[in-house]
Amino acid sequence: MTDITRISPAELHPTGGYAHITVVEAGRTAHLAGQCPMDRHDVLVGEGDLFAQIDQMVANSLVALGAVGVGPERVVRSVIYVVSDRAEELAAAWDHLQAGPLAPAFATAGTLLGVTALGYRGQLVEIDLTAALPE
Repeated sequence: MTDITRISPAELHPTGGYAHITVVEAGRTAHLAGQCPMDRHDVLVGEGDLFAQIDQMVANSLVALGAVGVGPERVVRSVIYVVSDRAEELAAAWDHLQAGPLAPAFATAGTLLGVTALGYRGQLVEIDLTAALPE
C-alpha cells in the first residue's frame, strides 16, 4: 500500500503498535458512522459484557468496511470510545481489539478514550473509523 504511509518519529513516545502519523496519498476516503454493538435488529449485544460488545462492534465494522470494498488494512484513523475511567479496562479493550480481525486497523493513527456514556442504554463501546479507498 504505497498510498498509505505510517510514521512514528523517534522523538515521540513509543506506541502500542499504532503510528503517530498516517499520510494518505489516496484521493477518496470513507468516513464510517460510529459502529456500535447492535445487531441488525437494533438490539444491544452483550449487555454488561465489554468483550462481547467489542466483538459485535468489530463484526459491524467489518461489514461497513466491506460495503465500500475495503478491509481493515485500509483504515487510516480510528477513535475508540469505552465507557470507563479505569486504565486497566481501557487497556483490556485495546488488547482485545488488537487480537481480533480488525487489528490491522489499529496500526494507524488512532485514539482510545474513556467516556462516561454512549448513545444506547447499556452500550459500553463504540468505534469511529476512516478508511482510504483505492482509486
